[in-house]
Amino acid sequence: MLRRNLNADWVGGAYVFPGGAVDPGDRSPAVAARCPDRDDADASAHLGLPAGGLGFWVAGIRETFEEAGVLLARSGATGELVDPAEPRLEPSRAAMNAGSLAFGDFVEGEDLLLDVGAMDVFSHWITPEGMHRRYDTWFFVAAAPDGHAYAHDDGETVASIWTRPQDALDAADRDELELIFPTRKNLEALGRFRRARDLLDVVARATDVPPATQPRIVHDSGGTRIALPGDPDDAVGAA
Repeated sequence: MLRRNLNADWVGGAYVFPGGAVDPGDRSPAVAARCPDRDDADASAHLGLPAGGLGFWVAGIRETFEEAGVLLARSGATGELVDPAEPRLEPSRAAMNAGSLAFGDFVEGEDLLLDVGAMDVFSHWITPEGMHRRYDTWFFVAAAPDGHAYAHDDGETVASIWTRPQDALDAADRDELELIFPTRKNLEALGRFRRARDLLDVVARATDVPPATQPRIVHDSGGTRIALPGDPDDAVGAA
């Protein structure tokens, strides 16, 4: 998990998963050709979309490399998982974060194949109506490769921790780290599995599109609260 820069205009200081917006380049034909394990039709079907679904997988891989130094990719020449700490690749992360290198150019220049087959959809969250900024966000899971940085970028993110879901929730309850509502709820769902392998096996076998979770903002005599779908309006969450 990564801590957002305290000066960020969105949830500054909160601990979140690596991620971000889908860029136009994430849906380019050249990048799609570097995704041998999943095409756009398959990716879109997994998300219940008519088209454009593969871009979410690509964005997940790109953002995880930029923000956390984890690169889910294989060598086009050997098929082996790449090591982003390899001296030839390591500077590329900084260049992408500085805006001087496009992810698609990096992938083609290094002859990489994006390991989209290693990622599976976990959940889908939509910001409640009435919020100043709204997001439509897919969460993915993948087996963590060995030897990667797992370190913040010192720009958008200023701290990084490797933690078990329940440990993160316990720390948040002690006010040692800040979690936003969707992150907390996803951690609770992840924590229902005893082992990461159990989680990955279940998610990989899933065939249904994850339902969108869109909380509601409830205003009553007790203040402003968040209610989940199916909750009565007096159910309380994190305000």
